[in-house]
Amino acid sequence: MGNEIIKAASYLFLQYGYKAVTMDDIAEHMGISKKTIYLYFNDKTSLIRSAVFEVFEDVKEKIIAVQISMQNPIEALYEIKKIAVEVLGNKDKSPQYQLQKYYPTIYNEIRRKELSAFGDTFKMSLKKGVESGFFRKSIDTEFIMRIYFNGFRGLRDIELFPPEDYDMDLIIGKYIDYHLRAIVTPQGLKFLEQYHKTTKPHEN
Repeated sequence: MGNEIIKAASYLFLQYGYKAVTMDDIAEHMGISKKTIYLYFNDKTSLIRSAVFEVFEDVKEKIIAVQISMQNPIEALYEIKKIAVEVLGNKDKSPQYQLQKYYPTIYNEIRRKELSAFGDTFKMSLKKGVESGFFRKSIDTEFIMRIYFNGFRGLRDIELFPPEDYDMDLIIGKYIDYHLRAIVTPQGLKFLEQYHKTTKPHEN
């Protein structure tokens, strides 16, 4: 039952935000009493933490699967972007921003896990780019990996990019383009520009 509660809560939090969803909402959604939820979770914060890590592990599996299975690292980054946007959201009251604002301890805890969770497969993707001729041979994969993650964290900073002023889908797309143009070869740049021409703007 504990896992069922986490899954239901994760769904509701991603749909409506961590602040907006109450324990009563979760109980009503599941058709159980609120007392049942409290048998497994001491308070809402502990449930949010479990739900956040549930979502994190799900996203982790999807992203690593993309990086391993896709040979073209440029296409892989844009495929990963779709996964990220699903979680980060585009609305003013997106779950990601609510997590950062109202539950900063959980937000920082999950941020610290990102590098160890995704770093190795991201470097693997960079190496694929070098081997395919899309990325320059001279790039320092460790440095590029770390600077990319640092920049991506910045996109989620609500002071730098207030959600009411910036669309997450658009700024992630711009960031990926910015990142790629710094490391591609002429061959990679040609592919990137052709990719943009053949892909609908909202899909980039």
